[in-house]
Amino acid sequence: MPAFGLMPRGFQVTGVVVLLAVVAGSAAAGSWQIQAWRFGRQLAEQASLHAQALQQLSVAAASGLRAAQDQRLALEQQLQASDQQHYQELSDAQGNQTRLRDRLATADLRLSVLLDGAGSAAGGAVPAATGTGGVVHGAARARLDPAHAQRIIAITDAGDQGLIALRACQAYVRAIGR
Repeated sequence: MPAFGLMPRGFQVTGVVVLLAVVAGSAAAGSWQIQAWRFGRQLAEQASLHAQALQQLSVAAASGLRAAQDQRLALEQQLQASDQQHYQELSDAQGNQTRLRDRLATADLRLSVLLDGAGSAAGGAVPAATGTGGVVHGAARARLDPAHAQRIIAITDAGDQGLIALRACQAYVRAIGR
């Protein structure tokens, strides 16, 4: 008789059921451990793929940022060269205007205007200026008052500065628009 023979019969069946339950439980626990291991491996693979995707995004963002910085630096250098060119033009124009004003002030240069032949024949009282050089042959000219000549030069100076500033603005807009 087996060792269970001393026990009542109901206990023997219960022992077998308990034994079967223990065996089934350990089998289920082993199966659960295998599933947990597989799930852990899948999570590790997903984490690895995620890390690779983040690395690729990081490299792409860094190269895009580098390209944008290079483009910005090239634009800044182009604008600086353009600014220097326009500053030089403005400086040259101001120098020319200054020399012209000085020549007018010292009477080295005189401004004159051409008179309309019909107006002077009709009794215009403006005398024709005669000089040794630069007189248009056969046309009557009148010398401008030096104060008026200075004002005309100041107006042309402001106009020159405005045109130079306009060209600088247009060059800036063209450079930014590219």
